[in-house]
Amino acid sequence: MAASPEPSPRTAPAPAATGSAGSDRLPRNFVIELGRRVRVFDRGRTLVGGAPPRVAHLSDKARSLLRGRRLRVDGAAAEQLADRLLGMGLADPVLAELPPVDLSEVTVVVPVRDRPCELDRLLHALRGKVHAIVVDDESADPEAVARVAARHNAELVPLPRNLGPAGARNAGLARVRTPYVAFVDSDVVADPEALALLLRHFHDPRVAAVAPRVLGLDETATANWISRYEAARSSLDLGPIPAPVHPRSLVGWVPSACLVGRVDALGDGYAEGMRVGEDVDLVWRLVERGHRVRYEPAATVRHDHRTRLSAWFARKAFYGSGAHDLARRHGPAVAPAALAPWSFAVLGMLLAQRRWSLPLSAAVLAVVSARLARKVPRSESPQRLAAALTGLGLAGAIGQGSGLLLRHWWPLSLAGCLFSRRVRRAVLLAAIADGLVEYGKLAPDLDPVRFMVARRLDDLAYGAGLWAGAIKGRSIRCLLPDLRPGTRRPGEGR
Repeated sequence: MAASPEPSPRTAPAPAATGSAGSDRLPRNFVIELGRRVRVFDRGRTLVGGAPPRVAHLSDKARSLLRGRRLRVDGAAAEQLADRLLGMGLADPVLAELPPVDLSEVTVVVPVRDRPCELDRLLHALRGKVHAIVVDDESADPEAVARVAARHNAELVPLPRNLGPAGARNAGLARVRTPYVAFVDSDVVADPEALALLLRHFHDPRVAAVAPRVLGLDETATANWISRYEAARSSLDLGPIPAPVHPRSLVGWVPSACLVGRVDALGDGYAEGMRVGEDVDLVWRLVERGHRVRYEPAATVRHDHRTRLSAWFARKAFYGSGAHDLARRHGPAVAPAALAPWSFAVLGMLLAQRRWSLPLSAAVLAVVSARLARKVPRSESPQRLAAALTGLGLAGAIGQGSGLLLRHWWPLSLAGCLFSRRVRRAVLLAAIADGLVEYGKLAPDLDPVRFMVARRLDDLAYGAGLWAGAIKGRSIRCLLPDLRPGTRRPGEGR
């Protein structure tokens, strides 16, 4: 588990819930820092970053409020700038500068169906420092679950019939009497220090939920090639960089394996009719209502990953099958790619692999860069800024195009490979490039060949579930890219 930052001398009371007069403002001494991927131009006057990439021009007064890459809220102007940078995804809270929140302010809700050993492991890790509610979702051996809950002085809520994870979490949420709730699955190991670190985010009154980084259990002695791949590239591990969570962010969703929420903001909680994707649905509904959701990798929990090939493959496919229901509820937010028309056109030209592909693509990029330069006249070097923005757009488009070929549209890629040498060449190049880039970035404890095989099996499984869900639901909406120019995330103002 990640260690929490050095605590402040005093423990802060629970931050105010949103909705009360003045409670939507950041508190005094709230500290933010420009994100790791934010680039600074024009001697600090222009910031470029976020996802999708965006530009912020700072006035001289706003620039003077920054100390290096940090900003401390010490007045109305600093509060407005900090709030704006957080909302644009250009900055993150500095948790070490924020006071802790007492663990008595949070209740842990654990949905469980059987798994008494895993439940015992989780409750033991909490060490009795956090009140826990165990919701038994119609276990085959309810007495075993009850004995574990009693051993750790946890409150037990037995359900008369199986409701699924969403319904079980909601049943626990209805019993919560604290300002915050931590949903933790029984196959997760979370310690109080990780929960305490996450709670600091709620000093921002617009934050409704925050999730930690989910790593695998340390099982070196029994590790196989699947477990080694999962240790580096689990579907639940969203990486080492903090981020806002919304459909077009670098972190578009967070799992309910561990999710801490503000009870007043959660409303009725999860959609009980959903057996998969209910965590994505909850987060996106919070964002649509104007709340913030954060991903905080400084806090880590451990998950008992599936390591048998058949169970692992089936789980990946299960994740993919939820996209149809999400598309029905959230429309283009679930699109497998979000591309500007020009970037989609460039991808098509490159995929064509003709003599004119590179020259024509270069011409389109030049036109796009020139148009962008005219839109950023406040920059000291609009051409340089526009070139950087165009490069970011092109890199993102190539990454998403590779994902379409290898993951979301692989049945179409397979069909194309049967008839077209150009498609075979494109798929092979994408597969090799993707595998090498990911291998170099993650440095897994696995040789490159088996890593790339697991990576492709991961894509095949998810894509199979995605297409199965679309066919079962009789809709291809979850397969269609979003090509609307200037698409904004739900709930985002101008």
